Amino acid sequence: MTEHTGRIWLTVAEICDELEISRSTFYEWRLKGTGPRCAKLPNGRLRVRRAEFDRWISSREDAN
Repeated sequence: MTEHTGRIWLTVAEICDELEISRSTFYEWRLKGTGPRCAKLPNGRLRVRRAEFDRWISSREDAN
């Protein structure tokens, strides 16, 4: 996984790169409602707040 960039908003490509997943996996998670919450821009593109992404990934960490 890559280091945090300090950016407030992440693109789908940045999230896929950080998680080492395909775009299709990201969109599948989104359709199932299991991915991080996204904001849809007027041009139809998606963005995810870094804080939301961090919260989402933390919620999936193994509690062991």
